[in-house]
Amino acid sequence: QVQLVESGGGLVQAGGSLSLTCLVAGDTISISTMGWYRQSPGKERELVASIDTGGSTNYADSVKGRFTISRDNYKNSMSLQMNSLKPEDTAVYYCHAYYQRYPREGDYWGSGTLVTVSS
Repeated sequence: QVQLVESGGGLVQAGGSLSLTCLVAGDTISISTMGWYRQSPGKERELVASIDTGGSTNYADSVKGRFTISRDNYKNSMSLQMNSLKPEDTAVYYCHAYYQRYPREGDYWGSGTLVTVSS
């Protein structure tokens, strides 16, 4: 199994940038897709961006062209560079990994990091 720890959240003005990092510990070789999700008050958790082991990425329409996801398999980390932030990007951001080794296969989550974008 794996453990995920996010860092890099904080307060930023609209138009600014933040970078989030997720450090991964444990059986990292058994991780397939990783991603960032976010959840704001009163809303469901939603996918922001994902990246597979080959580096193929997927983005929510709301962040395309502004956010960039990356993954460093040697450093066991994943990052999310967020530019041109908007107040509607305010949320708790969660790191996600899909662990594919039986019998503990499934979704693993970090505890989240808060991003607040002021107008």
